[in-house]
Order: sequence, then structure tokens, then C-alpha cells
Amino acid sequence: MVSTSPPSPENSISQATVTKAVKALIKWRKLHPRATQHKPAAGEEERQEFLEDEDGNEEADFIYLLLTLKKIPPKDSSKIPHKISLPNPLHSLADDNLSLCLIIDDRPIKSPYRITAEFAQKKVKSEDIPIDKVVKLSKLKSDCKTLEGRRKLYRSYDMFFADKRVVSLLPAVLGKQFYKKKRKIPVPLDLRSRDKWKEQIERAVNSALLCFGSGSCSVVKVGKCGGMGSDEIVENVFAAVKGISEVVPKKWDGIRALHLKLSDSLALPVYDGNLGSLNAEDRVEEGDLEGKKNGILELKKMRQGREGALKR
Repeated sequence: MVSTSPPSPENSISQATVTKAVKALIKWRKLHPRATQHKPAAGEEERQEFLEDEDGNEEADFIYLLLTLKKIPPKDSSKIPHKISLPNPLHSLADDNLSLCLIIDDRPIKSPYRITAEFAQKKVKSEDIPIDKVVKLSKLKSDCKTLEGRRKLYRSYDMFFADKRVVSLLPAVLGKQFYKKKRKIPVPLDLRSRDKWKEQIERAVNSALLCFGSGSCSVVKVGKCGGMGSDEIVENVFAAVKGISEVVPKKWDGIRALHLKLSDSLALPVYDGNLGSLNAEDRVEEGDLEGKKNGILELKKMRQGREGALKR
């Protein structure tokens, strides 16, 4: 009996399709440098203000890989990000404009590994880690009692890191809006590890972060318009897909679909689990990005046509 190896991302996704989608998004961003401002629906003002940057155009240049799973992942998987290694990192510790915050555990527990703020600050300085703020869990609880306090914290830093011993406590402290878009969820660090803190932080900064949501869809940053070439972004897409397929439930078989999109654009399909790799007739032209609502591509007609052809 001949054994067949499971499908791999490299064999399941067309590089031509990914390349075309990336170039279409880059072109679309040049034509639409800012998201069109719109009045939020009733009851949405508070949530929108919390999640948006001061200019109302949060991370508009980033290209995202949109992952749709066949089944909703377990609840406990939604609060801790998975680090997906990228060949062309989107950030670096050397970036002057990258602002980082470290949350430490100062609970009164009897442990030889209790870390004080003074120790953490000395450690950060000795390892030359560009951490902008070291904040104790108790101080965080005090600062985040109000929506304004949580909003200020969210807007003040690009990435958050936390002692892994307090990660499970943070959703109750930071609030559900902090976790809504999955973009700034604190990355757990083992501050008791023999590994240097800087090595752990550098690995996280150089990686794409995947955090499963409460539904079947999640996003991962894979590129940036204007800051990267299309070839680099395509390379990142394939690396991200490979990394994602290793951590999702049921691996590659658990993935229903993959799309590429900007925060305010149409989502362009690069893989459909029902159809396999999308071929030339399924690809989307740059002009098809116009006039779509909510950045969602309707695949129903395409699926019906392909499935009908298969039946015949």
C-alpha cells in the first residue's frame, strides 16, 4: 500500500496567485492612501475610538493574511499569541519608532523568582533592551480601572510583553476591547528562564503574531506597503502559511480559506479548502477591489461554478 504524505502549504497555494494579490493590494493602497472616514453606527463610537489611532487610520499600510478555520478553536487558545517566524521581519528592536511595554508580576507570593520593578529596570538596561515602560501588575490594575485609562495604555505602545505567570489575568484587567482586534495582545515571556530577556523579546518582535479569536477567523501581519517589496511580502506569506499550518487544530486540514487584505480593503482569496489552490480564473484583478463593502470577497458564485464543473 502506497502511503501519501499530507498536503503542504507550498503545494497547496499558487505563488502566482499570491503575487498577484500582493501587487493588487500595493497598487490599491497607492490609490487610496487613507481609509475613507465614515460615521460609526450607533453604539460603535466607544469601540471605534478605543481601537483606532489618534489619526483614525490604524496601521493602514500593513497587509494581513486572513485565516479562516473549519472549526472554532478552543476558548483557551484565544488569549496567547503564537509566534510565526518571518524571513523578512516587519519590525526590529533597532526601530526608533517602536514603543514597547513590559508587564511584570508583583503579587505578594512566596517565590524565589519574584521580580521587582527595580530588578526589571536594571535587567532591561544591562541587556540594552529598548523597553519604554516597565509596569507592575498592581499599577496596571489601578491605571486600567477606567475606559480612558485602558485606551491611553493601548495607544501608548506598539507591543506589550508580560511575565507568563500573569498572562491569564490580563484579559480581566485590560478589558475585552483591548483584545478585540488581536493586534496588541501581550506576548508571554519566561522571565525566570536562563535565556536572556532580549533574546525572547527579539524573537517576538521579529515574528508575526497569531492569536485565535472567539470565532473561526484570525489575522496575521505579513507585509507593509511602501516599506517592503512585493517579493519580500510574498516570501513572508508562504512562511506565515507554513507556520500557521503547524499550530492550528488539525494542521493544514483545519484551514478552510486564506485571504490577503489591507485593514480597509477587499479580501483577496489565495486558498479555498473546498477547491484547493485558486487558479488563474479565480484570481482578482486590481479593479475588483473597488466598490466592495466591509473588505469581504463573495466566493459563492465562484464556488458554485467550480463545483458544478467538477460534478459534470
